[in-house]
Amino acid sequence: MAGAEPMVADLRAESDALDALVAGLPDEAWRTPTPAPGWTVAHQIAHLWWTDRVSLKSVTDEAAFNLVLGAAAKDPLGFVDAGAEELALTPPAELLASWRADRAALHKALLDVPDGRKLPWFGPPMSAASMATARLMETWAHGLDVADALGIRRPATARLRSVAHIGVRTRDFAFTVHGLTPPAEPFHVELSGPDGELWSWGPQDAAQTVTGPAEDFCMLVTQRRAPRELDVVAVGPDAQKWLTIAQAFAGPPGPGRG
Repeated sequence: MAGAEPMVADLRAESDALDALVAGLPDEAWRTPTPAPGWTVAHQIAHLWWTDRVSLKSVTDEAAFNLVLGAAAKDPLGFVDAGAEELALTPPAELLASWRADRAALHKALLDVPDGRKLPWFGPPMSAASMATARLMETWAHGLDVADALGIRRPATARLRSVAHIGVRTRDFAFTVHGLTPPAEPFHVELSGPDGELWSWGPQDAAQTVTGPAEDFCMLVTQRRAPRELDVVAVGPDAQKWLTIAQAFAGPPGPGRG
């Protein structure tokens, strides 16, 4: 439990920041298109509600979660989107209230997970801290879609370090999901955080490197901006290839942002 507390606190803060963006919107603004094709602001919040609700089942009711897992196996590409489409029809006030209630229940449940317990998921089982980190990453990414739709520039925060960490950890997955052999050697990734602190992963003497602002890297690995729009620099052929295929999220290759 102790290991999950900092990540749950960050997840709560990220969720609350997004909540503040949409809480005062008139109903018609919830129908504003976002950069995700076919998705409105309502779809983005509905998706987070759906995923937080499913995450809660993973923590508190594995039998119910396994039913979701079985349904997803029948339509792996469309199952999650179908959930967002259905819940996006919920009136905005009810949608927001439901997301608030279910995410609060999830945060509390994650804090109650005993150390060492692994939670079932659509991929490998994960710890409570890892689930909170994954939820943070997705909340930040979909929150960016909402902010873009509303014409709002959100300030970068130190919470991006966890998003960047997932982006680095999923390097080999990104190669594999594109049918490519992951590089044999680790890269050195060095990013500048919002307060100027340097965040780094991998050996300092690695032959291939990736550097840049942490926010830009997070936008890259969540495929919220095209690589050419970002100040992320790769040295080495494999590192340069990674910038074109990186994805911090599970599932098939994302379409990227053109």
